[in-house]
Amino acid sequence: MTTTMQPKPTFERGDIVLVVFPNSNLNFAKTRPALIVQADNLQTELPQIIVAMVTSQMFRAGHPSRVTVLLNSPEGKHSGLLTDSVVMTDNLATIVLSAVHCVIGSLPMQNIDAALKHTLGL
Repeated sequence: MTTTMQPKPTFERGDIVLVVFPNSNLNFAKTRPALIVQADNLQTELPQIIVAMVTSQMFRAGHPSRVTVLLNSPEGKHSGLLTDSVVMTDNLATIVLSAVHCVIGSLPMQNIDAALKHTLGL
């Protein structure tokens, strides 16, 4: 019997992925979009990745730790999102790579980086 090694999934910073994202109380999780915020080629040898939650609840917009993505914007058209959304850099999670279902789009990181700096006090 021959076994073949499955290639390790590759994701890039700025990819929007569908993931099993944990609720803040860690009692349950649901599939939702998230943005990969971890540096490319971090090489920790851990099968995990750091993501920011994406929500369609637009009332969450307007905080310096959050970035609005409008579908009618150039960024929104490449995001793969189905509705106007908010990237919440104040809601980060480290998830196992196997929790990532697929890449649906991407976002430029300039505004995300500014929001992360606010969130992390950098």
